[in-house]
Amino acid sequence: MILRLAPWFFGLLALFAWEGAVRGLDVPAYIVPAPSSVFQAFVADPLGLAVSLASTLTVTFAALLVAAILGASMAIGMATSRFAQAAIQPWAVALQVTPLPAIAPLIIIWVGDPFTSLVVCATIVAFFPLFANTATGLASPPPELADLFQLYGAGRFRTLTLLRLPAAVPYFLSGLRISGGLALVGAVVAELVAGSGGFASGLAYRILEASYRLEMPRMFAALVLLALAGIAINYGLGAFGDWVTRRRGNA
Repeated sequence: MILRLAPWFFGLLALFAWEGAVRGLDVPAYIVPAPSSVFQAFVADPLGLAVSLASTLTVTFAALLVAAILGASMAIGMATSRFAQAAIQPWAVALQVTPLPAIAPLIIIWVGDPFTSLVVCATIVAFFPLFANTATGLASPPPELADLFQLYGAGRFRTLTLLRLPAAVPYFLSGLRISGGLALVGAVVAELVAGSGGFASGLAYRILEASYRLEMPRMFAALVLLALAGIAINYGLGAFGDWVTRRRGNA
């Protein structure tokens, strides 16, 4: 019980220290706002911030879904064909190491539709952990089990569906949890780039807008919402993974 409450105690202590330091040192709000000022900024426009958060989360989950489908599909393709592995893996790595801010403006111009372009950008960031984890899971069964399947005459398809795919499920779920946070990061980066070009959408644009106007409390309120959303996504996907694991254990 104490361990579960420890993060809350630490967070409250940090907030009180932050509030006391800002008030004691008389730091201007346009440099570092006090937590009370951040809360007042949220109370002043809760609906606007909530709508922007919903927009960012819509992009995040759409990108996560696309990344899960593409990552799992390509990993399965690599597991069933050496030619596919040779063709896909280098490009997947190249996509992973390419900085999103460098290619996001091109994607936004080429795609045209704002929402689709944001999803594409976030998918690029979220794709690799799902792809790499699933591929690792598909290759994880011991060689003895694969030899046993071959001994009993199981073909490639049956070996894949009865041995490799079940073994890859925990790896896929682990990659999903990692990619959930990365999809949010990708959505925020894409919204910042799009916001610089005049497309107003999501919390990232609200952060950009507040920074231009030196409305630091509003900017911090948006940042806090993004942080809370990231924590909720991480714990939510972790709980989903635990639920799937328990269901598989009871089956």
